[in-house]
Amino acid sequence: MEIHPKTRDLARRLLEYEAMAAESPESIESATLRVYERLRQSLGEFVGVTGFQSLASRALALARPDAPGLSAARVTADGSLQGLGEFDHQIYNDRDRAGEYPPGEGGTILIARLLGLLLILLGEALTLSLLRNAWPGAAFDDRNSAHRRRA
Repeated sequence: MEIHPKTRDLARRLLEYEAMAAESPESIESATLRVYERLRQSLGEFVGVTGFQSLASRALALARPDAPGLSAARVTADGSLQGLGEFDHQIYNDRDRAGEYPPGEGGTILIARLLGLLLILLGEALTLSLLRNAWPGAAFDDRNSAHRRRA
């Protein structure tokens, strides 16, 4: 199943937003974990710990074929993500030289898969509402993006 380009773009925007919001320059892994944790906190209130853990586990399973190095990552019983750093070091050291994965692509794929599941299960309006709640200063749709450009 292909990741919809708009979903991948949304994942990249979230990661970029988190990277820019960081007070000090941090690795892409950190931005991925911060996005993941914000989603976990926001969605955990909505679907509960078990619901989020199930959703995140499915997203990780869907992401692995596109980013095989995610096999080191796992979702814990409380929905936390572990092993992402191992993924980054293992994959990017080996494959970055070959140009197979641009830096951060594994994180982008994981977040895009999670967002894709939310869009399927909750619909666009509710998903965007949850994202706006977690990232109040960010623009998530064309209407908000156009409004920000004019302002």
